[in-house]
Amino acid sequence: MEIRRIGELEVSEVGLGCNNFGTRVDQDVTNEIFAACLDTGINFFDTADVYGSGASEEMLGQAMKGHRDQVVVATKFGLRDVDLGLTGGSAEWVRRSVDRSLRRLDTDWIDLFQIHTPDEQVPERETLEALNDLVVAGKVREIGCSNYDAERLDSAVDISRREALASYRTVQNRYSLLYREPESEVFDVCREQAVGFLPFFPLESGLLTGKVTAQGPRPGTRLAEWPEERLKLFLTNRNLAAVERLTRWLRNRDRSILDLAFSWLLSKPEIPSVIAGATSAAQVLANSQASGWRLSQVELDEVDDLLSTSSD
Repeated sequence: MEIRRIGELEVSEVGLGCNNFGTRVDQDVTNEIFAACLDTGINFFDTADVYGSGASEEMLGQAMKGHRDQVVVATKFGLRDVDLGLTGGSAEWVRRSVDRSLRRLDTDWIDLFQIHTPDEQVPERETLEALNDLVVAGKVREIGCSNYDAERLDSAVDISRREALASYRTVQNRYSLLYREPESEVFDVCREQAVGFLPFFPLESGLLTGKVTAQGPRPGTRLAEWPEERLKLFLTNRNLAAVERLTRWLRNRDRSILDLAFSWLLSKPEIPSVIAGATSAAQVLANSQASGWRLSQVELDEVDDLLSTSSD
């Protein structure tokens, strides 16, 4: 497992998304997944205060007892369930949310503290000043954002530099083999402003795991549990056709589409780590092994050609 950097943090190139903790898995399975991560070299754990209404942070906190110095913990705040009279990026909510997350995680510090979605109700400077105070106080080591477009991200980093504040080290947005919108503008800002890009939905919620066919997702998978309206975001004719073409291309390479999904993302210099969820130790092992393929430029070009021919 290779190690990459997010500011002063050293993170495994494959991370664990903890959204299943407290929802799809209990504490015992959480402990097994956590142990499997350490065994395979995964040290980066990403959660949020809204995952399981706080249960994810609590269960991660329990699992990592005795291992705090071995792991890098990222969490997010500000998406919803904000106290009455406050908004997600308001300075007071930043202060309250970090203390609540610290308590649930049972830790003295958070390695990467990320605002989960832009707050249009307060100036970005207010949020950044509050986050800077947390860094100065030692409660947070690095800060990040999520769901920021290129303009907002660029502006936020400029504010931090102009005001000598802690700056966003990461932006966490949707990105995968099948969803490449960030390449047009956000990646430019990441390169210019030295911001790492953390993709969410890197496996398109299971579409890139080999568990989905033209007939739909297998029973028991994440996609199989979703309502029809949300499925439409992923199970498009275009995506299913692209998966079929990629699967055929992989047959002569003794590789899976999961291998391709991870390794393709890790070929991007803007990406320090690919964070994916797991509901078992076996999935952790599969994810960790998937990152080992270093795609050649010829292979990358062939993949691009296959994807560019897809249409609805």
